[in-house]
Amino acid sequence: MPITTVPLRDDGEAFFFARRRHTGRDTRRDPMKKIGMKKTGMKTLLDGKGVERVLSRLTHEIIEKNKGAGQIVLVGIASGGIPLSQVIRRKIQVIEGVDVPTGFVDISLYRDDLARAGYQVRMKRTEIPFSIDDKKVILVDDVLYTGRTIRSAMDALIDFGRPRNIQLAVLIDRGHRELPIRADFVGRNVPTSRSETVLVRVEGTPEEWTVLLKEDPPGKGE
Repeated sequence: MPITTVPLRDDGEAFFFARRRHTGRDTRRDPMKKIGMKKTGMKTLLDGKGVERVLSRLTHEIIEKNKGAGQIVLVGIASGGIPLSQVIRRKIQVIEGVDVPTGFVDISLYRDDLARAGYQVRMKRTEIPFSIDDKKVILVDDVLYTGRTIRSAMDALIDFGRPRNIQLAVLIDRGHRELPIRADFVGRNVPTSRSETVLVRVEGTPEEWTVLLKEDPPGKGE
C-alpha cells in the first residue's frame, strides 16, 4: 500500500498518511495491515481510543490552565500538529461553545539543521489569518523530540506578532532534548532510544488514528 511521508520532522520522528485501499476486509483492528508493515519490531503506543482519550484530556487541561478559551489561539506545526490542532479546536467548541482561531505554521525556513544534514527543504504554507498580539498561543505538535522544531516554530511566530505567551501541547514526548524546551501539555511520555522512531498515523477520524513505536532491529546496539 502506498505511503505518503510528510518531511521536515526531526530524525526519529515520522508523520504519515496511509491511503486506504478497499479490499473487502475490515483492517481497522490491525493498524499494521493498513500501512503494509510487518508486526515485527513495531509496538502500538496508542490506538484510536487512546488517541481520543489523550486529546480530550489535553483539551481540558488547556481550558483549565487558561481559565477558559477566550484569549487562546491554536497554531499547529506543519505537518503533524495540524490535524491535532483541528481536533482540539472542535473539542473546545463543544466544551466552551467558543470557536478558537486556528492556524498553522511551516518552519522550513527557520530550521538551521536540515540543510547541514543534507535535507532538501520543501516549502509548505503558513496560514495564521488572525492577530496573535497579546494572545495566548497554543503551539500543537505530534512528537516532541530534540526541541529544534519547537524553537523554529517560536521564531516563526514572533515574525507574526507579540503573543502574551506561548504554550506547547504535544501528543508524544519521547525525550532526548537538545534545547531547554518543555511541553506544557503532554499526551504521553514515552522513553525511547535515539535509534527508535515514533510513527503518528492519521487516517479517517481520530478514533482510527494510531501511534506506533518502531523498535531497534534485533541485536542492534549490543
